[in-house]
Amino acid sequence: MEPILIAVIVGLVGAAVLAGLVSLTLKKRAGNEAEAAHAEAKRIVDDAKRVAEARVKEAALEAKEKVIQERAEFEQQARERTNELKSAEKRVQQKEENLDRKTQQLDRRNSDLDKKEKTLEQREKEVDDLEAQIGVLVDEQRRKLEQISGLTVEEAKRDLIRGIENEAKLEAAQLIKRIESEAVELGNVKAKRIIGTAIQRMASDYVAENTVSVVDLPSEDMKGRIIGREGRNIRALELATGVDLIVDDTPEAVILSGFDPIRREVARISLERLMQDGRIHPARIEEIVDKVRLELEEKLFEEGEAAAFSLGITDIHPEILKLLGRLRYRTSYGQNVLMHSLEVAQLAALMAVELGADEMIAKRGGLLHDIGKAIDREMEGTHLELGRQVLEKYGEKRDIIHAMECHHGDYDPTTVEAVLVNAADALSAARPGARREILENYVHRLEKLEGIATGVEGVQKAFAIQAGRELRIIVNAEKLNDEQSIWLSKDVARKIEAELQYPGQIKVTVIREMRAVDYAK
Repeated sequence: MEPILIAVIVGLVGAAVLAGLVSLTLKKRAGNEAEAAHAEAKRIVDDAKRVAEARVKEAALEAKEKVIQERAEFEQQARERTNELKSAEKRVQQKEENLDRKTQQLDRRNSDLDKKEKTLEQREKEVDDLEAQIGVLVDEQRRKLEQISGLTVEEAKRDLIRGIENEAKLEAAQLIKRIESEAVELGNVKAKRIIGTAIQRMASDYVAENTVSVVDLPSEDMKGRIIGREGRNIRALELATGVDLIVDDTPEAVILSGFDPIRREVARISLERLMQDGRIHPARIEEIVDKVRLELEEKLFEEGEAAAFSLGITDIHPEILKLLGRLRYRTSYGQNVLMHSLEVAQLAALMAVELGADEMIAKRGGLLHDIGKAIDREMEGTHLELGRQVLEKYGEKRDIIHAMECHHGDYDPTTVEAVLVNAADALSAARPGARREILENYVHRLEKLEGIATGVEGVQKAFAIQAGRELRIIVNAEKLNDEQSIWLSKDVARKIEAELQYPGQIKVTVIREMRAVDYAK
């Protein structure tokens, strides 16, 4: 029992000792770990302090750099602001100097005005004094006249007015009696005078027109370029314009033939543009023709507007103005229809003024009386019916439409203006030279014109061209020299003046050509 107890006691004591040793070991290890932890914490704190100090230093440097940069920018802005202030101050100073100068000028002007004002006041005072003196003299003169005549001023006025009134009544009665007696006798004379005055005041030019146009060429070589290879250029031009091109032996000229004058005008302008441009080929021809056609449409409106404006008419519908422009290229028996319409409008207006009728209705009716001829080749119906439709469509007054439809006597006129338009149309058409002369007389005149030239010695050939407005004479170069050719043109011109009657003037051109021919063998 005792050995066991001793063993237990020894075991307990050993366990207690072992526990103490373990406890001491654990305490020592914990102390070491605590010291290590404190050391690590201290190191971390030191590192953090160093990082913080470095960060603070960097922030301080950045702040310092930023302050320096902002200070530099501020100083730059301050310098710029200072320069601006100096410039503004300089401008203000210049303005002050200008104001000082203007103020000085105004002071001088005010001084001059004060002097002039004083002078005027003195002159006004002198004028008032003179008027007062004149009034006194007039009163004295009136009193003397009243004493001499024995009448007051009012009595003298009444007597004078009464005498003049009686004389006027007597003369008026005599005048009325004479007018009444002469009215019936002079009715026809007055009508003739009105028509004669209207015709005399109506200055109108006339140019004969036909169905061909002549285009002058810069040289004979241009004919070949117009014809083109295998005739492709001339075919393209005829196809694009609808006009026939006649290239014959006429020197430096081609002829455009067509019944439609507007197509002929398009072809003429296009051909002239092509010759100026120098590029003549089918594509260019089509381009030029299209462009000229558009330009001519604008020109038609401008022609109509100019015609209406020349008569003082400004409220015509634009479509009617375009139709008026088309009349510029339309002829009737050789008479230009637009010129004829202007002439009719002016004649009708002049007669309306003489008769006391409505001048504007007569003028407008005369201008528009042939408006149907602008479209009668494109639409069925007479030009009267077409003209009435056009005027009704664009809102013309009934009086103007009535004046238009009566100008050929198809309708009985019911207004004075319609009668005047009818009379003016007849006067314009019947005027000598207005309409184309008879073909036989025309041919006879041309033959006689050529005969005058061919009857002169030394003349080989003579040609009347341009509808008889030019005579070209080809002389024998061996028989006539240059000086004799000059005298020949003058002699022929004098003979034409003496033997022929013709409108306008005739140009006489003498051509003397010397050709030297030899052969190389």
